[in-house]
Amino acid sequence: MKKIGVKFKKNGKEYIFDDNNNNAKLGDCVIVETEKGQQFGNVTTIFNKEIEDKEYSKIVKIATKEDIEQNNKNIVEANNALNKAEEIAKKMNLDMKFLNADFTFDKSQLIFHFIADNRVDFRELAKTLASIYKVRIELRQVGVRDKAKVISGIGQCGRIICCSNFLKDLDTVGIAQVKNQNLSLNPNKINGQCGRLLCCLKYEDDNYNYYRENLPEVGQKIKIGDENATVISLDILNRKYTANTESNNKIVVEVPFEIYDKRK
Repeated sequence: MKKIGVKFKKNGKEYIFDDNNNNAKLGDCVIVETEKGQQFGNVTTIFNKEIEDKEYSKIVKIATKEDIEQNNKNIVEANNALNKAEEIAKKMNLDMKFLNADFTFDKSQLIFHFIADNRVDFRELAKTLASIYKVRIELRQVGVRDKAKVISGIGQCGRIICCSNFLKDLDTVGIAQVKNQNLSLNPNKINGQCGRLLCCLKYEDDNYNYYRENLPEVGQKIKIGDENATVISLDILNRKYTANTESNNKIVVEVPFEIYDKRK
């Protein structure tokens, strides 16, 4: 069966659905069935190759003009609900910052995302909102990386930050990636706008692992000709390292390109 990728938000995660003989095309608006109810989304990928063989949720139908109008109405009403939730939370003295609110297409559920420094007891808030909107209310506390994804901005590289531009998933980034890429542990250099380690440290790490192959470690003792030497620095992506010999000569050694040909 034909499979397609659907996003519910422009910069959101892509989900795979069964086309269900609807013959959806790239860019089509569609109504899909999810565990939260019916959702409105856009077709972002048509899979022409085989993907994992398992049961996928199905497209209900290609969205009609009326469906698109209904979705636009849902967006307006969700924004109004967001303002209402902020107002009620303030009256309840709840220390939470709302990011967004979304109705499912069939309006069976209203979902709010918020950030907070500590855990928040929002049970009374949920009850109040449910009594107003007569739907199931879900309040999700998310992290600062999710906030950055929603707000967006320009990173230190001069481009739109990755999480709001093209990354589908926010993978865990660790200090191991920083060390592997031979970067300074200066927070101003390795942290993004969210205050967490840069996302690019994760998805660039495979290249660093590859180019590190056959390079020595800093501090490693090696032989250069007849002299003993100590590796004092690495230039990983250019496949070079600098060593200091016993006679105090600094020598730059370049790893032959042939070593890297095996990946091609």
